[in-house]
Amino acid sequence: MTENATSRYTLADLMGKDGGTRDDAPAGPDLGPDFWDRAELVLPRPLKSVHIRIDEDVYDFFKAQGKGHLTRMSAVLRSYVEAQRQRQR
Repeated sequence: MTENATSRYTLADLMGKDGGTRDDAPAGPDLGPDFWDRAELVLPRPLKSVHIRIDEDVYDFFKAQGKGHLTRMSAVLRSYVEAQRQRQR
């Protein structure tokens, strides 16, 4: 190797010459003056730790989709519960 492949940049280089954001970054949507007045705090629901036996092929299906398989399984169960609650009304 005859040349160093490492490039060095300053924070000003990365942020733009004026120290602000880069010009090629897309502008975000205008949220309006009352955005934060209408914002709602959404907290995660408490979880219950349980031991459950699941068919191996069902578990393998979710596990094959990668990280977060237990969260996805919970989401499927939640969808089922909500659908059943709608039917009972």
